[in-house]
Parts: sequence; C-alpha cells; structure tokens
Amino acid sequence: MELLELLIIIVLAGLLSILAQYLGLLTFDGAAVSLGIGLIIGLFGSVDWLLVLIIFTALGFAATLVGLAKKRSKGLQEGKTGERMYKNVVAVSFTPCLFAVLSFLIGGTGGEHYTIMCIAYISSITVAAADTIASEVGVKDKRVWLITTFKRVPPGTDGGVSVIGTLLALMAASVTAVIGWLLIFGLTFDVLFFVPIMAGMVGCFADSVVGATIEQAGYVSKYTNNATTAFMGALFAIFVCVFLF
Repeated sequence: MELLELLIIIVLAGLLSILAQYLGLLTFDGAAVSLGIGLIIGLFGSVDWLLVLIIFTALGFAATLVGLAKKRSKGLQEGKTGERMYKNVVAVSFTPCLFAVLSFLIGGTGGEHYTIMCIAYISSITVAAADTIASEVGVKDKRVWLITTFKRVPPGTDGGVSVIGTLLALMAASVTAVIGWLLIFGLTFDVLFFVPIMAGMVGCFADSVVGATIEQAGYVSKYTNNATTAFMGALFAIFVCVFLF
C-alpha cells in the first residue's frame, strides 16, 4: 500500500468519526470504534471499500434525521436523541470487517475468490442499509404487521414489517448495491450485480424474523441480531455466487 493511499484512509476514517460525533449522531465511544472500523476496512480492503462504508453511513445518518422529532415523541429513536453508541457500530460493521480481512488474506485483487469476497462485502452493507432505512423511515408507517403471524402491531415492534418499510428497504439495498458495485467493480455489470440486492432483502427479512422470535423472547439483543443477519446476508451472497460461477 502506497503512503498516499494510507493517508487518504486515515483522513477519511478520521473525518467520518469526528463529523459524526460533532453532529451528535455517534457517542464518543461510537466515534472511536467507528475510526477503528474505518481503518480496518481501508487497510485490509481498500479505499474503495472504505468509501462504500462511508456513503452507507452518510445515508444511514440522513435516514436517522428524517422525522427525528416525531420519532423522539414516540420513543422510537436510537439512544436518547437519535445517537448511536459503540454497540451499534460493532453490530453493523462486524461482517464488513470480517470480509475485508478475508479478502486481504486470500491475497491479490483479482480472481474468482476475490470477486466473491467483494460481493459478500457489498452484500453485508446492503443488509445494513435495508434494515436501517426500513427501521428509521419505515417506522413512521402506522400499518405494521408482525412478520411471523401477520397480525397488526404498533410501529417499532421487533419483527414488525410494513409495505412502505419493505419498499424503502429494497430501494436502499438497490442504491447501496449500485454504489458499491461502481466503486469496486466499475462499469462491468453482469448478473452478479443483483446478488447484493437479493442478499440485502434476505438479511433484512431475517432481521425481522429474528426480531419477532428470539429477540422478543430476550435470547439475543438487537445488536446480535444485526450482526448475525448481516452475516447471513453475506453467506447467502457467497452461496449464490458459487452457484453462478
């Protein structure tokens, strides 16, 4: 890795963390962990991988700010005022970090295995994007059903899904997939491009199923749920890629 690339990674990761804390979107510990995550993604993946994470984070923060006052009035916001702490950051970024490290360990930036690692990485981000948008924006929809029983439940219920939330999740997964693909693969689109979109929705629905069952029962936290379902989405992407290859 060249010195200039290393400096770019440090600056980008640092600016993201500082700005997020300054705007009250991350707690101090959340910002500190965010810095570490950014460095891992950039150093083991690439600047392009880091840019994908930064753009997703920016979109997630934007979704958090949409209707924040209303969400606060109903107690549906993250933290006390919409901020996220280190647990949120770790839950969302564990899987992307894992595949960044794996991509480094396999060596090189070409070949079938590296392509699969890239798609798994993008897929883990699309899962997070779909779930974040569905939760932050879709929570305003009053018509919510529990995914396991399809009975009406209050907005914000673990495992609750809505038509608007699902459509927004699909849009978020698609936009994130486009951004990730363009940054990492350029304009070389093929059928594999659709894998991260599918993975994003699979992970998002899995998040709802886990939320409606073992999370509601108190066996896992929402952080464990987020980390696990992001990994499930990435694994789904790997299986599809192996089948297509």
